[in-house]
Amino acid sequence: MIAIIDYGAGNIFSVKNALDHLGIDNKLTSDKAELESADSLILPGVGAFPAAMEMLRKSGLVDTIKEQAKIKPLLGICLGMQLLLERSYEFGECEGLGLIKGYVDRIDEPGLVIPHMGWNKLNFRQSCPLFNGLDESYVYFVHSYKAFCSDSSSLFADCEYGSSVAAVIGDGKKVFGCQFHPEKSGETGLTMLRNFASLA
Repeated sequence: MIAIIDYGAGNIFSVKNALDHLGIDNKLTSDKAELESADSLILPGVGAFPAAMEMLRKSGLVDTIKEQAKIKPLLGICLGMQLLLERSYEFGECEGLGLIKGYVDRIDEPGLVIPHMGWNKLNFRQSCPLFNGLDESYVYFVHSYKAFCSDSSSLFADCEYGSSVAAVIGDGKKVFGCQFHPEKSGETGLTMLRNFASLA
């Protein structure tokens, strides 16, 4: 069973609907015991980094997520991916979960429309279990901030929007993040969710 972490940051029902469509057992939950008994976890999220971290802290789930990420697969989606990093500079500096080394900062290049919204082509930079059965394809993004990984080995795929935008990151073990929305990215995104479910 995949536990979708429900901490008030939105985007949870579209993820659940995608998993339901795939026939993958899942549950929306903020219960620590259910997160601990799940086979894997998805951390969704839309909105601002500081507000989301505050909601995670108030939910009492920060330590649980960190501990569970050591022993089972965890996938962060959109803002959920950014929360996996050490810190963000959205509305000032804010500490993240620190599961992947790096930080989050605004997309800040002249001439670009912000937020970055729409379909962009993934460029695979190294092998990743989420890519099994896939060729480089287009996925759907909506974001104004992007991840900067401290270690190039954490970057599995990027896209071009003015410059490189980290699209899929990970710790090389069990933690993965997608800046785009796989649940809104057609068959490519559904394949990634299916691949993630198979990791448990």
